[in-house]
Amino acid sequence: MQEKQPSVETLKANQIIFSARELTKTYQMGVVQVQALRGIDLEIYAGEIVVLLGASGSGKSTLVNILGGLDTATEGEVRYRDIELTHASEKELTSFRRLNVGFVFQFYNLIPSLTARENVAIVTEIAENPMKPEEALALVNLADRMDHFPAQLSGGEQQRVAIARAVAKNPDVLLCDEPTGALDSQTGIVVLKALQNVNQRLGTATVLITHNVVIGGMADRIISLHDGKIAGIRENEHKVSPDQMEW
Repeated sequence: MQEKQPSVETLKANQIIFSARELTKTYQMGVVQVQALRGIDLEIYAGEIVVLLGASGSGKSTLVNILGGLDTATEGEVRYRDIELTHASEKELTSFRRLNVGFVFQFYNLIPSLTARENVAIVTEIAENPMKPEEALALVNLADRMDHFPAQLSGGEQQRVAIARAVAKNPDVLLCDEPTGALDSQTGIVVLKALQNVNQRLGTATVLITHNVVIGGMADRIISLHDGKIAGIRENEHKVSPDQMEW
């Protein structure tokens, strides 16, 4: 008897990294309540690049901070694979972040007194299955700059060190909050190519926050946020390489 093959829906479900249902986040600002998220439903799949688009205040950073365990939802549920994050303790969230998630922010947060190699090594010393710092830096085309200090590196090079540091622990997912926000367009393109290379080489699911519509061209899916809600989700049928972009 021929074994029944799993459906496309089943295969896709098995590849879900993050799942959010009715996710809300409310901040108390003095006597005023601010609703940053208003009932978010979404999935993030293994190996994909997702670009979160939206204006300032649309809820992009709040959503990514909750997915990454840096913040918690007010209501709703968010899961990472089979881990329920909504009611996790701070200890559990710390372990989740350390083992599963790499973060890249707009500002590089490198330690000035350490070389590029040493900045990356800080992460590899606490990871369970890290790559060598040299390997991570080579992945972002900085093999020849690994013994330079941050002050000796350009802004784009510093951001690529930050990417190498984030991926050196071999995370399942990379969360990037405006990684090109402090860079000019040409330098930003180099940084985006580094992120694309990490995604292609390691299969790391990558979520990238931006207000720049053009950057959506490199994504598998573009999720638009407006006023704390998902305004639209679009699959990108014609992905382009970052070096084909102009803004």
